[in-house]
Amino acid sequence: MATQLADRMRSQTNNYANSEEIRMFGGVCFTINGNMHCCAMRDGNGLFRVGPHQEVQALALPGASGMVHGGRAMKGFVVVSADRLGEEQALNDWVALAANFVETLPPKKK
Repeated sequence: MATQLADRMRSQTNNYANSEEIRMFGGVCFTINGNMHCCAMRDGNGLFRVGPHQEVQALALPGASGMVHGGRAMKGFVVVSADRLGEEQALNDWVALAANFVETLPPKKK
């Protein structure tokens, strides 16, 4: 299931300039200009970096919850349940929402 989501995310994130793929958070993550954008997690859920200003709006959507990593809430990151990402348009909407934030970040130096 996570592999299928990663494949779908890959096809959508290829549309963004400077998109790359890395392993992180126990899954396959995609970056824009070196900044984490979205991730297909091992459990099949999706992780999206929506930023602090879009977080409240994103958490109000069905299937969304806050990201907790190492017992700590991660501001600006939203986990979306796999069942809410089944439709291509739903995944596209989440990828675009995260890109709205990530594209405003300065590129990370390698």
